Amino acid sequence: MDKNRGRSFQTIAARKAEFSQPDFTDSERTVREAISKICSKYPDEYWLEHDNNHKFPHDLYNDLARDGWLGICMPQEYGGSELGIAEATVMMQTISESGAGMAGASSIHMNIFGLEPVVKFGSAEQKKRWLPPLIAGKERACFGVTEPNTGLDTLKLQSFARRQGDHYLLNGSKIWISTAQIAHKILILVRTTPLDQVKKPTQGLSLFYTDMDRAQMQVTEIPKLGRAAVDSNVLFFENWKVPAEDLIGEEGNGFKMIMHGMNAERVLVGAEALGLGYAALRRAATYAQERVVFGRPIGKNQSIQHPLAESWMSLEAARLTIYLAARLYDQGYTSGEYANAGKYLAAEAAFEACQRAVLTHGGMGYAKEYHVERYLREAMLPRIAPVSREMIKNYIGEKVLGLPKSY
Repeated sequence: MDKNRGRSFQTIAARKAEFSQPDFTDSERTVREAISKICSKYPDEYWLEHDNNHKFPHDLYNDLARDGWLGICMPQEYGGSELGIAEATVMMQTISESGAGMAGASSIHMNIFGLEPVVKFGSAEQKKRWLPPLIAGKERACFGVTEPNTGLDTLKLQSFARRQGDHYLLNGSKIWISTAQIAHKILILVRTTPLDQVKKPTQGLSLFYTDMDRAQMQVTEIPKLGRAAVDSNVLFFENWKVPAEDLIGEEGNGFKMIMHGMNAERVLVGAEALGLGYAALRRAATYAQERVVFGRPIGKNQSIQHPLAESWMSLEAARLTIYLAARLYDQGYTSGEYANAGKYLAAEAAFEACQRAVLTHGGMGYAKEYHVERYLREAMLPRIAPVSREMIKNYIGEKVLGLPKSY
């Protein structure tokens, strides 16, 4: 019987000192320790079971809500902690790194950055109505921007809202909407002025935060590669009545508002990828020390040891970029080169670390009980979402290097 078989999360988590972050601030260390304590209740076996059975991790969600972590970046007057994206980045990395991966992180992801448009542009009445129940965990929200026919070409989205008295009628569809099966609310971007009637394509888009009225929409779950514990969905809606009071800010200014939180989202997704990479690397290093073949631990072989060493260096390099981006965001820096670069580097480093973890385990890496195959499946997600690798390269080429726009 392999020595690593059945090895507990607590034993493996004890090795976290290897991956300590000496550059963390006192506030970031406090967040790291508190979140680690909560996550220690949820071993890899918990996440394997939820992945196998497509079960949302209500237990973790409720624990984080109970301790006030769902409002880590929200204003104190509504029950939030009013900390920065830097602290939120630590939280998301730590959740993912615990073995929860993208599933655990995605269960609360929307709470951290999603309602930035409400915080920045919502009325006092809207903030009072919407933020406290979200922070308390009494309401879950999802995010509806991407559409089947337009993908990343957001300015050409086709869902349309038409004003009719005290409400709007929404028609269209959205795709890849996480948690839509269980969400109470949705932050949704739709066009209110036809594209051919605006001076700029960024105009005429409006943002709503409203109830998920399932009587007026069809929500269909998408079977997918990984992160099965958190659902992804297609939404279809026809003549969906949305109260005019659920419009955020002015009609037609939705794109400007939605862009406000995009850099924060890239940073957080990058941190979640990092956590997954570190979790995989820790398991691989532990297994390589304990697995004996030909009379020696396989970790003594440089063909095993060197790729793992490379993965640690790549993860650390990405982490430094991610945390720089987070701190710059908190200081009011609005350009996106570090947020985009950090997300790209973290996603690539995490994928490589997860792949090497599977290969280090050999045949057992293909077995679910060792968990690294789940990590590898989930590691594909941050390479694709919320923005592709290619679009990030386009951004860097155009905005940083001054090259002509290529799309």
